[in-house]
Amino acid sequence: MARAKEKTKPEKEIKPAVKEKAKAKPSPQEIVPSRLKDRYRKTVVPDLMKQFAYKNPMQVPRLEKVVLNVGMGEAIQNAKLLESAVNELTMITGQKPVVTRAKKSISGFKLRQGMAIGCKVTLRGQRMYEFLDRFFNVALPRIRDFKGVSPKSFDGRGNYSLGLKEQLLFPEIKYDEVTSTHGMDITIATTARSNDEGKALLGLLGMPFRT
Repeated sequence: MARAKEKTKPEKEIKPAVKEKAKAKPSPQEIVPSRLKDRYRKTVVPDLMKQFAYKNPMQVPRLEKVVLNVGMGEAIQNAKLLESAVNELTMITGQKPVVTRAKKSISGFKLRQGMAIGCKVTLRGQRMYEFLDRFFNVALPRIRDFKGVSPKSFDGRGNYSLGLKEQLLFPEIKYDEVTSTHGMDITIATTARSNDEGKALLGLLGMPFRT
């Protein structure tokens, strides 16, 4: 008798297991829109278009970046002062600062090339808007006898710079934990082509200029 042909079941194709990439959770900054950025879109852009007769919304000046710079000459003799400044700038901005180093050696100041003498932070995007919102509405009004910032601190291209005498103006800094007071320079860079455009932009965003 002929043997019956054995029926073989087709083998199932084994597909390699592909792990789905875990989607990165959006940060709180991406979930909650900045109040100042929302104000720029809804209020500042239409007002500037009327004031300067722009034909296209892309012509309207906008914020580009904010740079905070802290110089710590005392760090030459005490490195802990620079560490404290870095930690404080991190609390103020929510971003890790970059340590700045000397470009030249100066024997009179006992300064050698490459020594750490300060730190700086460059803010863009959401963090920039959130910092300026707190700076305009919380930090600046805490200055004693504050009557507004000078409207003459523009560089001719719509960029504004000012200096602060101490970091205690920011509520993030606790007075009891401060090892030494120090100032800082803040530069607000914009895409404005003139001082008038830059002043109008910052004024509509809430910067309190002196009258």
